[in-house]
Amino acid sequence: MIALPDFPWDRLEPYKATAQRHPGGIVDLSVGTPVDPTPEIVRRALTEASDAHGYPLTYGSAELREAVAAWLRRRLGVHADPAAVLPAIGTKELVAWLPTLLGVGPGDRVVFPALAYPTYDVGARLAGASSVPADGLLTLGPATPALVWINTPGNPTGQVLPAEHLRKVVSWARERGVLLVSDECYIELGWTTEPVSILHPDVCGGSHEGLLALHSLSKRSNMAGYRAGFVAGDPSVVKRLLEVRKHAGMIMPGPVQAAMVAALGDDAHVAEQRERYSRRRTALKAAFEAYGFRIDHSEASLYLWATRDEPCWDTAAHLASLGILVAPGDFYGAAGSHHVRIAFTATDERVAAAVTRLTP
Repeated sequence: MIALPDFPWDRLEPYKATAQRHPGGIVDLSVGTPVDPTPEIVRRALTEASDAHGYPLTYGSAELREAVAAWLRRRLGVHADPAAVLPAIGTKELVAWLPTLLGVGPGDRVVFPALAYPTYDVGARLAGASSVPADGLLTLGPATPALVWINTPGNPTGQVLPAEHLRKVVSWARERGVLLVSDECYIELGWTTEPVSILHPDVCGGSHEGLLALHSLSKRSNMAGYRAGFVAGDPSVVKRLLEVRKHAGMIMPGPVQAAMVAALGDDAHVAEQRERYSRRRTALKAAFEAYGFRIDHSEASLYLWATRDEPCWDTAAHLASLGILVAPGDFYGAAGSHHVRIAFTATDERVAAAVTRLTP
């Protein structure tokens, strides 16, 4: 039996119940799930591809891989070979199973940020490897890890790693022959700075050797229910992933592939969604700061990383008494014990309700 951590969100249920008892109803700013409609262009593509009587390709259609490569080039300045692109059934699935798919196992170490999405740890445990949360790669000691995760823009902090820092990380990993994987699911949601991909030539020198980048359409296109993501990077590593996933039947449905093509080819709906999130972010940031919170990092992503310099569960309890539910920071590691994560994925009406409750 694999020892897995308790599912963190179960601990939040009593606080949710408190928030739900508020006369004005709950304002749920805890889980960053999209609340706005999936774009019509995406839904139409899904419908038109619904006569899916044959098996789709694990590799994804040529049209999908070419759409990914075109998006990487157009939006991120990344030049990727469509042959080095592979769809995933949502990026959480790929985060959880990547170490196993690549043969990482007992005796190996998987490194991830000290403040991080919990699934990096879960993926290491599923593979039987050791989980190593780290504040910096230079603190790891002499043992060489099998895989290193970075997350930029980061969840929960919204921190963006600049190109100069990423170049150092790439150099460190290549000197040691370590696979470096960058989770870039929020890369189109930069607010006070412009995030850069690990696959950008300014970071990697034009070579994707030893590098992978993960991307998701859940947030930028409101497609969380479609389970639509992909990985791109080192062609030899992508090929290894493809071979294992073919044997395991890890295949994205054909209609979802068609929907991804439509989403990746349309920038207008992304700009519209960014504007929604920008308005909500501005309103919530101002309200929480006026209420006495300090907002740290939060340069990008869909979250504010906030603190009143008190234990995170005390903050969560106080906000729940106002009918506002947030995520305690220690969900993401001990270093988050005095912060909470505030998602701005609520509707405009619910954001306005939160602002009213936080206004003296």
